Amino acid sequence: MLGVTVGYMILLGLWLGWVVHRTPPGTVVFQMVGLVGMFGSCVGLGMLYAQRPSHSDRKLLRHGLEGWAVIEGVHPIGHTDHHTELTRLDLELNVPGSETYRGTIVFDVAPIDRPRIAVGETISIRVDPSDRDRIILCL
Repeated sequence: MLGVTVGYMILLGLWLGWVVHRTPPGTVVFQMVGLVGMFGSCVGLGMLYAQRPSHSDRKLLRHGLEGWAVIEGVHPIGHTDHHTELTRLDLELNVPGSETYRGTIVFDVAPIDRPRIAVGETISIRVDPSDRDRIILCL
């Protein structure tokens, strides 16, 4: 977000220092509306980009071994500032072609996902082939 704001401030400085003096009379208001609209669009795109999973998570989603996990325990840890709940999950992990094993992860549970995160539910996972302890939930 800081990069978007800095870029906008540079653009605003160029507009105020150079462009506004060379434009036809009566168009300044339209240019200002365009600048504010562009800033809003860039902030929105910046927010979308900020919510993307990390590179390593995207790679694990693409190339990880597909499996499933049965939730054996759900232990709420605490609420976050963005209306989700940090929860420790005890899982029984199953990856085809290997033995079943157990693991525990801390997961940020959104209100929309709460019904799916319950004891006895089965959820899809991806497991790193080189490190079976590295998993990602696919909700």
